[in-house]
Amino acid sequence: MIGRLNHVAIAVPDLDAASAQYRTMLGANVGAPQDEPDHGVTVVFIELPNTKIELLFPLGEGSPIQGFLDKNPSGGIHHICYEVEDILSARDHLQSEGARVLGSGEPKIGAHGKPVLFLHPKDFQGTLVELEQV
Repeated sequence: MIGRLNHVAIAVPDLDAASAQYRTMLGANVGAPQDEPDHGVTVVFIELPNTKIELLFPLGEGSPIQGFLDKNPSGGIHHICYEVEDILSARDHLQSEGARVLGSGEPKIGAHGKPVLFLHPKDFQGTLVELEQV
């Protein structure tokens, strides 16, 4: 059901510093900051030959990333994102297997302009999983 790894998301306490570190120290192709108000984050994508890194920074009051950074002040891996061909079919299958979908269970439009869902980390070895329809 899952396809390729789309990205690994890292919550960061300083988006500019993290972007500069990837650009200068690692020589990566770093995109521009992109506000995603529906998700409460500002994101920066780092393009790699085989996947992407998504830097996450809190946007607005009640950002879920702020809560993560309160518990992890230095930042850290927040979630991994896998591609799926049909997000509704994937959701229905996962729920039938006992997995919990976060939120209303209905896909939202993610940073790539495609439908996404998040799966409860307690159902996936402590890892928050995002599914993105391709």
